[in-house]
Amino acid sequence: MVEIETERLLLRGWRDGDLEPYARICAEPEVMRYMGRGAMGRGQTAESVGRYVRHWEKYGYGLWAVEDRTSGAFIGRIGLMRHDDWPEGAHKTEVGWLLDRSFWGRGFATEGALASIRHGFEELKLGRIISIAIPGNQASLRVMEKAGLTHRGQARWKGLDVVWYAIDRENKQTGS
Repeated sequence: MVEIETERLLLRGWRDGDLEPYARICAEPEVMRYMGRGAMGRGQTAESVGRYVRHWEKYGYGLWAVEDRTSGAFIGRIGLMRHDDWPEGAHKTEVGWLLDRSFWGRGFATEGALASIRHGFEELKLGRIISIAIPGNQASLRVMEKAGLTHRGQARWKGLDVVWYAIDRENKQTGS
């Protein structure tokens, strides 16, 4: 599995020890407020991590576990996820993030999103990368814009009204 280092982050494969800190993050209602399902228990979180690992095995890319390079602490997940059930067009790979609240508002999500987008375009040769959010999630919408994605529309997906943004490889402006 590919690992990516940014200035402040290590995007790496999932380890057994990641479940407990990730379960704590996913149990926080404020962290999960815009994730569609709300706060999750440990069992649901373990199922999610299993899906992330299987996604890597199937597609050769996915959501990385994220460490703060300064402290070595696990702080969440960032990366690319293919959604075969995405209804808006042929491009189905999303850049997404979920971070511990103590790391919000400091540019970590944008830093990881930019690294993920670069990887998607330069290594995976994707033509377009999307990002999906519930309309009220202003923080994620700002991350999308800072990462160079532009608003493309609204959709109904997984029982939710969402907005979606995208960036195309030929228009990439990710600071590389």
